[in-house]
Amino acid sequence: MLVVSYGKDAAKNTHDALAASDISAYLRQGMSVAIKPNLVVPCPASDGATTHPEIVDGIIRFIKDFGITDIKIIESSWVGDSTKRAFKYCGYSDLAQEHNIPLIDLKSDKTTSLECGGLRIDVCDEALKTDFLINVPVLKAHSQTRMTCCMKNLKGCIPDSEKRRFHTLGLHEPIAVLNLLLKTGYCVVDGICGDLSFEEGGNPVESNRIIAGRNPLTLDSYCAELIGCKPSEIGYISYGEKMGVGEYYSQKTELIELNAQNKPIRVPELGRIAERFTEQIDEAAACSACYASLVFALDKLGNPRFANKIHIGQGFIGKSGDGFGVGNCTGGFEKSVPGCPPKATEIMDMLIGSS
Repeated sequence: MLVVSYGKDAAKNTHDALAASDISAYLRQGMSVAIKPNLVVPCPASDGATTHPEIVDGIIRFIKDFGITDIKIIESSWVGDSTKRAFKYCGYSDLAQEHNIPLIDLKSDKTTSLECGGLRIDVCDEALKTDFLINVPVLKAHSQTRMTCCMKNLKGCIPDSEKRRFHTLGLHEPIAVLNLLLKTGYCVVDGICGDLSFEEGGNPVESNRIIAGRNPLTLDSYCAELIGCKPSEIGYISYGEKMGVGEYYSQKTELIELNAQNKPIRVPELGRIAERFTEQIDEAAACSACYASLVFALDKLGNPRFANKIHIGQGFIGKSGDGFGVGNCTGGFEKSVPGCPPKATEIMDMLIGSS
């Protein structure tokens, strides 16, 4: 079952979607609940990159009606950024104070090593020990995986060292395995104004919808089609379907639409900023934050052309060359910007000075 509720009132839409869903079958008095938003960077949800706090507020109020009081908000921003800063700037510090619930920065959490299909992954304990994990991602684009939604949002439940390692493993398969190891209780997708070109936000597209359902893969496959992607073309969705994470959305899936009078007339298709730059980038196991900084810099510069490719990623550790390097992993190149991740402005300075 999937429920989609349309409208500009995020809190009301969230309540309507949950009330019409089957989440009540899984909630019980006295259980512990961990809510996992997407706070990848410290910027307001209106920019299209982070989960609207109004949605999480609606979830908290809904589950409290079931006698649930042991509630936490858990998150780990991407590598190189501060979760605590994101909690503050994204409105979650005020939200937590209002409801008297803790904010858990998973960057400082202990981990447990779990194994599935020959792959061992360290997972944050706070995400594992909760009775019920509510996954609250933003439906938006991603420069490396085309889109990010429920399945990829669980990457915030692993330590930074594992986030980096995921990229050396190709990103897609470990994301699928993580969704087998860490079970999601329910998903509430923020489809209010996700950026359909870039995961860091800045180009929000107003769609005003909340999408709720239990299985993260089914939701992701549905959401992929909303923004013009075939689920089978998204690596981690394809891997997950073969591994048994869930089933693709199909005509057999029960779909309930609420407040259809507010439904967008046209849903814009995914526009991938990163695709414009692939010919200039030589990427090898680059972390998302580092890659996003490079894409942002190139976009700001108007996609300038260079004689040599720009190298980025952990695959260049210990290597050298005459071209450009972005990030600490490419320190051996003739011209390189240090940082993990480096700032986009610093990348721009290097590229401008070399043009």
